[in-house]
Amino acid sequence: MTSSLRAHYDQHGYVMVPGLISPDERLQLEAACERVIARTREGSWQHRRTVGKQFPPYGDDNPDSWGVQHLMHPDLGEHAFVNWYTSPKLLATATELMGCDETDLQMELFNLLINPVAHDFALRWHRDDVREDATSDEEQEALNIWHHGVQWNTALYLDSCLYIVPGSHKSPRTLEQRNLSAGQTPNNPLEMPGALKVVLQPGKTVFYNNNILHCATYNSQEKRATLHGCIGDAKGGPTRARNILQHGLQWMKEKRFRDGLANERSKAMLDKLIEMYDKSGTVHYSLQN
Repeated sequence: MTSSLRAHYDQHGYVMVPGLISPDERLQLEAACERVIARTREGSWQHRRTVGKQFPPYGDDNPDSWGVQHLMHPDLGEHAFVNWYTSPKLLATATELMGCDETDLQMELFNLLINPVAHDFALRWHRDDVREDATSDEEQEALNIWHHGVQWNTALYLDSCLYIVPGSHKSPRTLEQRNLSAGQTPNNPLEMPGALKVVLQPGKTVFYNNNILHCATYNSQEKRATLHGCIGDAKGGPTRARNILQHGLQWMKEKRFRDGLANERSKAMLDKLIEMYDKSGTVHYSLQN
């Protein structure tokens, strides 16, 4: 039987879930975020999302940042991130939405979305693994592939940056939608037909299909620390490789990262990622800046 949560996710391409962070976890995560944001802005942590670059590779052309990459990296030493990424509530929700067992879960990306300090910034309308110049037939073919994964944003502070088009994970763009997602930065995201502004109260999570049509706006004056991650179902095999491995996950194959994982469940998730990594061959970027 399909749960109501999964039914909403399957139909609309997103679902809102409260309560995945306990009060104690939130305090620990907020403190960890403050530390990694400070390191990123001062330049001692260079794995970041650079203002002016929407997709990897992010480069280093601008000192301002809109994201912190690789929160679970052992060089950061922030165990709160690893502990929450592998927490029972989060994993249970992921298995429910993907319709898989916990033994199928594959460790993937865990990053942080932050406000720039010197520039307002916007991300163009896009799907994470479908080029905007794809024809309607190519778009439909790509959308028909179930990539066996789920992506989420969990806000630590009020967050109203994300815009989505519910249901667009199932069908190609209309002509009007295509004209508004041809690579330009939107002046007003709500001009996109069917667009919805996602407002997350602190502690709330939105799970969404990463091929839903979506964009975001970043206000340099509004504090943002939003946990941004994804988990896969290993049954997806190589369908997830490009979109995940393009972010540069060589460090996750290091023994010191594995040794820092708290339990066998986490290590089993990592093993599935490494298996996909070793079978992937040359990895190309999904989209272009």
